Amino acid sequence: MKLSKTQVAIILSGVYIFLQMTADIAASKVINIFGFIMDAGIIYALTFTWRDLIHKQLGKKAAQTAIILAGIINIIMALYFIFVIKLPPETEWASAGGQSAWEFIFGLVPRIVIASIIAEVASELIDTEVYQWWTNGIGKKKPQWMRVFISNAISIPVDSLIFPVIAFGGLLSFQVLFIMFLSNILVKAIVTLLTFWMIYLVPGKPLYSKD
Repeated sequence: MKLSKTQVAIILSGVYIFLQMTADIAASKVINIFGFIMDAGIIYALTFTWRDLIHKQLGKKAAQTAIILAGIINIIMALYFIFVIKLPPETEWASAGGQSAWEFIFGLVPRIVIASIIAEVASELIDTEVYQWWTNGIGKKKPQWMRVFISNAISIPVDSLIFPVIAFGGLLSFQVLFIMFLSNILVKAIVTLLTFWMIYLVPGKPLYSKD
């Protein structure tokens, strides 16, 4: 199947933005699995490797653009949720608990989105720079999977520290926040170990033909 550069850009960026939006909404729930406390936006861990795919196929500027675009779209999403909360609810739906549930979950989402955007932009721009440095420098002739491990090893702790502090600071105790920090690092490291091979989904040569 022959794809144009535009199609490749839409597919890679579309999946990246989907992962970001889904993670932001899911992160409004805090979960406890076998003592590991974290937000439910676990799917976000995939964005680090997927960002690497964009970088590999479309270049550094395209990866930076996708990161910033995802942040802007998530801001618009949060603002729209605030608008929907303010709309007058249907009486029976509200009395059944619909309005209070919406306010609790989607009222929290804007704070989650703000935390996510700050953590995302900081960590993934760092990921971009480390990936570029490694690829153009000492890692130029080394296996491609090492790009994923090196860039993720720097960006994941940054993201795991920033997000819970901004998203849940004041709502959860320091002890719980610290456990979330460690749990997020562990989970994202495991996801990296399970998905590093995805870097080979995209060949070194362009997938696309000229538009």
